[in-house]
Amino acid sequence: LERFLCTAVPIDKGSCPVQSLPVQSAAVREEELRNTVMQLRETILQQKETIVNQLETIKELTSKLSRCESDSEAFRKINKDTMDDVPKIPNDTIDVLGKTMQSLKDRLENLEVRGFILIDGLSHYYLRCPKRQKGVIKLFCGPSNFKISLPLRTNYLFGQVKKSLPEMYAFTICMWLKSGLSPGIGTPFSYGVPGQANEIVLIEWGHNPIELLINDKVAQLPLSLSDGRWHHVCITWTTRDGLWEAYQDGQRLGSGENLAPWHPIKPGGVLILGQEQDVVGGRFDATQAFVGELSHFNVWDRVLRSTDITAMSNCSSYIPGNVVAWTDSNIEVFGGASKWPLELCEDRLFDN
Repeated sequence: LERFLCTAVPIDKGSCPVQSLPVQSAAVREEELRNTVMQLRETILQQKETIVNQLETIKELTSKLSRCESDSEAFRKINKDTMDDVPKIPNDTIDVLGKTMQSLKDRLENLEVRGFILIDGLSHYYLRCPKRQKGVIKLFCGPSNFKISLPLRTNYLFGQVKKSLPEMYAFTICMWLKSGLSPGIGTPFSYGVPGQANEIVLIEWGHNPIELLINDKVAQLPLSLSDGRWHHVCITWTTRDGLWEAYQDGQRLGSGENLAPWHPIKPGGVLILGQEQDVVGGRFDATQAFVGELSHFNVWDRVLRSTDITAMSNCSSYIPGNVVAWTDSNIEVFGGASKWPLELCEDRLFDN
């Protein structure tokens, strides 16, 4: 369409000058309106998704807070106040939801000074709850409160410790494990160095006894771990006379000597969880793979006292390894292995 505009001029000056101005067509205006509506719709959908996510987070945080505070009279009022803050109307604004969620997080974080610990690991929030008065569940927590799952017997599922070991003349290695298949639990861990893939290995292959290998020398351990339950396992060793000890669930079940005596553990190797190494860092054999779950794999460069090992086995204390500590940032998983929360508030590591 065109619009004609005329300006009055004297008669002797000729005809009216014409100016044509474009006018938006109805189709153009309709397209612009349609785009605006689509943008508004997308914004609304994004806001709705944000609200749903925040409501889920609030629900999760409130549930954990309620569960953990329910065992302590001192926190019942805090729990009630927190529940009162949770929005009941789904149409609450994002701003209100955000403030509510921040308030919940602040309350949870404030519990740390009262003996609680809140961590943000594995993209979730996990909480340390008060110690139970009955049973064996006395809780330890922190950034170590997770497990890795190795559900299949393959040559490609494994975990890896990001840091290597230094040269060591003694060590203690402890872990929680739950084996999922038998016969033989496979290889919970292996440490290989250039020139020696079997520098330190714990393995149970087929119907053979569990074996500890150091510098490819072998000691048979009187452990029994293939019942599908959680067990706490500790191995100690010193280069002095090659003395070793094996603990299961806090009890020393075996000891010996002359296992790679006077051999220092070599540094600069690769520490693998769930597979036995035929070359450093690889060439895994599926028949030797560990199937199940592992947690709290820690390494110390000394022999721990038996009392410390017993205390860790019944969860009354937790001592992180001074060489390798079980933290989310220290452990990588590959091939379909996965990390999951180990919520000791709920999970019994073993029955009474």
